[in-house]
Amino acid sequence: MPYRSLLLVVALVITSCAPTPPKNVLLIIVDDLGWKDLSVTGSELYQTPRIDELATNGIRFTQFYSDSPVCSPTRAALMTGKHPARLDITNWIGGTQAGQLIQADYNYQLPLEEVTVAERFKEAGYATGFIGKWHLGGEGYFPEDQGFDVNIGGHHAGQPASYFWPYKRENNDNWDVPGLEDGEPGEYLTDRLTNEAVGFMEDHVDEPFFLVLSHYSVHTPIQAKEEMTEAVRQRPGFTEECAAEVFENDPLWSSTRTCQGNAAYAAMVESTDEGVGIIMDSLRLLGLDENTAVVFVSDNGGLSSLNFGRERGPTSNRPLRAGKGYLYEGGTRIPFIVHDPGSASRGLRTDIGSTVDVVPTLLELAGLVGEESESSQFDGRSMIEGPSANIDRPKFFHFPHYHGSGNRPSGSVVSGNYKLIEWFETGDTELYDLSQDEAELNDLSDEVPLLADSLLIVMQEWRDLVGANMPRPNPDWSGE
Repeated sequence: MPYRSLLLVVALVITSCAPTPPKNVLLIIVDDLGWKDLSVTGSELYQTPRIDELATNGIRFTQFYSDSPVCSPTRAALMTGKHPARLDITNWIGGTQAGQLIQADYNYQLPLEEVTVAERFKEAGYATGFIGKWHLGGEGYFPEDQGFDVNIGGHHAGQPASYFWPYKRENNDNWDVPGLEDGEPGEYLTDRLTNEAVGFMEDHVDEPFFLVLSHYSVHTPIQAKEEMTEAVRQRPGFTEECAAEVFENDPLWSSTRTCQGNAAYAAMVESTDEGVGIIMDSLRLLGLDENTAVVFVSDNGGLSSLNFGRERGPTSNRPLRAGKGYLYEGGTRIPFIVHDPGSASRGLRTDIGSTVDVVPTLLELAGLVGEESESSQFDGRSMIEGPSANIDRPKFFHFPHYHGSGNRPSGSVVSGNYKLIEWFETGDTELYDLSQDEAELNDLSDEVPLLADSLLIVMQEWRDLVGANMPRPNPDWSGE
């Protein structure tokens, strides 16, 4: 055999025997991004071509839920694969309100004893990074204490003091974003966090990494780059007049924005979309695009409902009912996209999932699926196992708290086509057939009481199983 041919054969043999490099995994979390806040999910105002592209080239789940209608509980689920009720993190950390009931007790930090997804990746030899919003505890419970090698911008607070550098507020440093002091006037937080994520990837081109890019956007304060905001205002048909409408069947104590007509919020969404584009372009330029799985998710429904007397939320989830803070669909149904370049799977999936399923999904994408005894530590399961694995799998929600949206302590379960909501103040229930009534306007609890009763029992048994904390009567309640 000629020498050059022999070298070619040897090279082919060596290549075929070389181990497949571990797959990088990137989790992008967008704060308060509503189910309808993307072009691909039906927004007629917000333009999100790069997130749409991610969805087109991956799997988009149409009935995916946050395990809580507020941020900290969902983020605890995203870090552990356990339900917030099991972790006793059922409210946004720092949130305290009382009414007819005293809210359930809850943890103000993610316990260090919990094994986080970062610790699982780190044990497998991955570099781990966290960039952006944390809101799972104060000093001693930051990302670097929970398995992340790098933490940029993550601390106790749930929103930034400002979206513009130096990301601080005069006379109140509670929300000041740490670790970004080297910016310059005009710098925008979403852009800065995107650039920090690119820098992390550049620093780890030659080793496997797990990176969480956890945007503060699109949470309040609603602040956007003026040129982008003005461009939205100039679009044909743009109007803010619908802000005064009230959604049919709203609870008497709150109102809901019924159309997407906030130009600054639109610009915040679009800045986030631009950031996703920069991330995907950077993966390609670094030669990492074929070996990096990207998962995109929100932490709860869009902020659309608020107590009467307060300005309405900046977005709309219509036709879904209500928004952040509520256990109606608008408060918990969220975008979820899995882009795996190593898979031929593409398109829409309608099987039900929630954020407890994200950790098992991330681990499976990386090929880090453990033994059955390990997988049983999760309340969720991988969403890439296939629809058959998720058929008839009930999803439970537990929010024993009051919220500025107007929500009152409640719980719910989604099982098949049906959803039951229980109000803890009164014990009243509501039952909806989501296959026929996505907007939750037709309460069936009196029409099919046996089904409502059976779902209530299922939910109560689940609460007992996970040890869910419950609210208790308020002795100071005056009935007003």
